[in-house]
Order: sequence, then structure tokens, then C-alpha cells
Amino acid sequence: MPSRWGRIFLPFALGYYLSYLLRTVNAVISPALTAEFDLSAANLGLLTSTYFLAFGLAQIPVGIALDRFGPRRVEALLLLITAIGAAIFALGDSLQMLGFGRALIGLGVSACLMAALKGFALWYPRERQSSMTGFIMAAGALGALTASMPLEAALPVLGWRGAFWIIAVVALVASFTIFRSLPDVPVQEARGSMGDALRVLAGIYASSAFLRFAASAATFVGGFMALQSLWAVPWLMNVNELGLAQAAGMLVVLNLGNLVGQLSIGVLGVRLARRGVEPVALLRGGYVCLILVQLAILFAAGPVMVAWFLFGLFSAVNSQSYLAASRAFAPALFGRVSTALNLMAFAGAFAVQWGLGHALDALRAHGHDMVSALQYAFGGLILLQVAGFLPLLLRFRDPEALD
Repeated sequence: MPSRWGRIFLPFALGYYLSYLLRTVNAVISPALTAEFDLSAANLGLLTSTYFLAFGLAQIPVGIALDRFGPRRVEALLLLITAIGAAIFALGDSLQMLGFGRALIGLGVSACLMAALKGFALWYPRERQSSMTGFIMAAGALGALTASMPLEAALPVLGWRGAFWIIAVVALVASFTIFRSLPDVPVQEARGSMGDALRVLAGIYASSAFLRFAASAATFVGGFMALQSLWAVPWLMNVNELGLAQAAGMLVVLNLGNLVGQLSIGVLGVRLARRGVEPVALLRGGYVCLILVQLAILFAAGPVMVAWFLFGLFSAVNSQSYLAASRAFAPALFGRVSTALNLMAFAGAFAVQWGLGHALDALRAHGHDMVSALQYAFGGLILLQVAGFLPLLLRFRDPEALD
């Protein structure tokens, strides 16, 4: 339906494009930031991960707000905050100011994906939701592509500060577009006190249906974001001995793989749903492939370009974790369940991104060179992912069985 595509999907796609661009932009500008502000690996990891920390902390209030006020009002307001954060980052003259700007950016884009998923749950039939999720994630992959080789090519002209001024303007446009274009939904009256709302959230977090997905969200979704948005470039430059331009090109390969994966889910999602293939089945198969591909990267088995393309391709299944988890709960809880899982993902991204920085500093302090330090750290992440995958092998109750 063209009107629905233009009025609902495209505004969401613009917001999530911007969100993913901002998530991954530090991977390319990190050498400039490191040189200008004399950052250690730990400080670089902390600066980049403030996005994930602010994003994660916002998930609980964002989930409540989406279920109560709808995606139009929530996302339009938060994208204004994104514009402010991008402007502060562009003006940054210290690590503290840069961190504050990046934290505001993380807060501002914290509803971009969840608002889209909530909107799809409101305005699209169930059988189309896997496809729409794949398409919205493809918009994010385009944002990640923009933050790789195109940004690297533009940096000599714009500088990283100029790039963030442009991002601030785009965020303002996205906020206006969403507010004007999306359908409105009636504001839901508050049901009970804030204590009641928190008890509902506590019940979600404590439920076995949610916990089955929590560890995989932290290690797979969070691990992918941490690598894509920062540590992939140091790996490629040190382990694979690529220059910055070549490493940025390899990010393009990774993100093209992710784009192909998301578009494949988008195109095939309705067909798979009609054949009874649930999102959790896509997760299981994709994560097995993802572990094997990461082992190939770790042990340099096969062409580098192919391995990173497949890493992006199979990481596309991460998006299905939100649908799989939310279907074990009543539809009215969709916003809170999906944002609760997103909190686990971004807490994982923060922990992996900052933790890898600390691990690298510690390993190098104990005599390891950068190459072996990266290999040990990446190997540790894969072990965590294997542990996070095991709960997905448990049997699941019928969808929407929990109230």
C-alpha cells in the first residue's frame, strides 16, 4: 500500500538510518579523535560506549511512553534531543563534552527502532511484521554504510565536526517528518501508579520467556554493535594489516552483508511466516552460522572480505529477537518487552565496547602486542556468545501465552 509505505515506513526508516549512522560513526572518526584528544584505548571505548549507556538507560521509560503515548510523539521529541547532542559533539573541546554530546545522541535515538516496531505492530498485520522488521533494519544498514567509506572519503573536506553539524540538521528534518507524517494514536490513560508499571516491568524481566533471550541479546546483538561501531577497524588495521581507507572499505563489505541479510528477511519474511517459520527459528540458525563465521575471522580461515560479508549477513537475524521475545507476552506489552530486550542488547554493547578496551590495555601491559591482545579479546567474546546461545535451545511456550 503506497500511502502506508510513504506515511509510516519511510519516516521510521529515516529515523533508524540516522540512529545507525550515529551508532557506527566513531569507527571511522576514532583515529582523528584519538590523535586530537590523545585518547587511550579505554578512553576511546568509554567515549564511544556512552551512546550505548544512555540508549540503554532510556529503554525502560521509552517502553512505557511508547505504549502510552504512541510512536509519533515519542520519537519526534527524542530526535530533537539527537540534534542537540550532535551539535554539542561538533563543538566538543574535551573528552567530557564529547561524552556528554554522545550520551545525548544515544538518548535521542533510543526509540528509533522500538518506535518503528511498535508502529508496525499497530498498523501492519502480524504476518508482515518480520518483513517490515527486515526492511527497517535494512535502513539501519544503509546508515552504517554511510558511516563507513563515504564518511571516510568526506572527512578531508568536512572534518569530523562538519559531519556532525550535517547530522544535527538531518535529525531536525527527521523529527519534523515523523511528527507531521505518522498517524496519531489516542493517549492511553495511566493504569495504576508508577509502582504498578514498574512491577509489570519487573515481571517481564523475571519471566523465563524473557530470560531465554536476554543473554543472546547482550552477547550477539551487543557484541555486533560493539564490533561494528568501533573495534572492527582496530582489528582490520592491526590483525589484517589494512590501512584506514581499506578498513573503512571492509566496513562497507560488512554493512553490505548486513543489508543483504535484512533485505532477504524483508522479502522472504511473509513467505516464511505463512510456512510456520517463527522468528526464534531464524535466530537459532543464524546464530550457529554467526559463531562459525567469527571463528573463521579469529583464525584467519578464508578470504577476509568473504568472512566480514558473512559476519554482516548472518548478524541480520539479530532483529528477530525483538519479535520472538514480544510474542510470548500480551500485545499491549509490546513496547515494554521490546525495549526491555533492547536494554539488554545495549547493556551488552556498552560492556563489550568498554570491556574490550580495558582488556586490550591490560593484555598489552602484560606483554602482549596489539594483534595477540585483539585475538584473545575477540575469542573471549565468542565464548560468551556460545553461552548466551544455549538458552535459545530450550523449548518455548505458545506465542502470546503470557499476560
